[in-house]
Amino acid sequence: MSKISAAITAVGGYVPDYVLTNKMLEGMVDTNDEWITTRTGIKERRILKEDGKGTSYLAIKAAQNLIDKSGVNPKDIELVIVATATPDMKAASTSAYTATHIGATNAFSFDLEAACSSFLYGMSVAARYIESGKYKKVLLIGADKNSSMINYEDRATCIIFGDGAGAVLFEPNQEGFGLQDEYLRSDGSGREFLQATYGGSSYPSTPEAIKEHKHQVIQDGKTVFKNAVFNMADVAVKILDRNNLTTKDISWLVAHQANKRIIDATANRIELQEDKVMMNIEKYGNTTSATLPLLLNDYESQLKKGDNLIFAAFGGGFTWGSIYLKWAYNS
Repeated sequence: MSKISAAITAVGGYVPDYVLTNKMLEGMVDTNDEWITTRTGIKERRILKEDGKGTSYLAIKAAQNLIDKSGVNPKDIELVIVATATPDMKAASTSAYTATHIGATNAFSFDLEAACSSFLYGMSVAARYIESGKYKKVLLIGADKNSSMINYEDRATCIIFGDGAGAVLFEPNQEGFGLQDEYLRSDGSGREFLQATYGGSSYPSTPEAIKEHKHQVIQDGKTVFKNAVFNMADVAVKILDRNNLTTKDISWLVAHQANKRIIDATANRIELQEDKVMMNIEKYGNTTSATLPLLLNDYESQLKKGDNLIFAAFGGGFTWGSIYLKWAYNS
């Protein structure tokens, strides 16, 4: 019997209608379009504005898009994982709510949080469930409503983040397609450089903390940038070397969309030409857990069966890693 691998067999995505442009940000903080574009590559980002709608709304929309495109029966889905840094609520599971509302009533579900690496780590977890032979349909959703934790008076963070969601379906494959290898890392000494201090168990929210925006994201941009550039490129090189892959073997680099300069540095390190680098940061900004699946959704029509995809991500914590996946279908 052939070895079972975990292959992506369907994708979906969703971004909110409201567009927050660089020009609009010029009227909110001391910045300008040229400065933002030059340093980040971002031109606009999508924001979920409706009251009472959170990450689950985005996740449900992306999952429904996948279901509509692929025709999969939600009742056949056995596991739903929502990778997110912005769950709807404390304690209550965002994934359970999502699964119920897409009709995946036979699935169990859980949330997975590893900052901007959440979806990458989720790919590893979903693959293990498939490879075990116990489950045949695992839905992995990356979704974040980053606007819920952004201070729109802080130009260091408000220019970067947007809202969105993407979804992929993992199924068993015996032709050698799917997830081939992974190299995942973390380093807790980097926690202070990108986080929202108040609102967690160490520092519960207080009226004073909220008034001073201490429940919203803060970032030491230079430190995060330096670590992201080195680590994303480093793990991409390691995954190539370990699998005896050269630049010619790579069909696409699927890199976390935090900053175009970080993506370019990763591509340059593995000597990959620009037309093999998936990029949508200019449209969405950093959607955290949603960046990787949104790339797959945007580029699905260009993907071919057998394509070699190298995923790379870096996030707060610090968390980072790379995955080598062989694409399983023609669109």
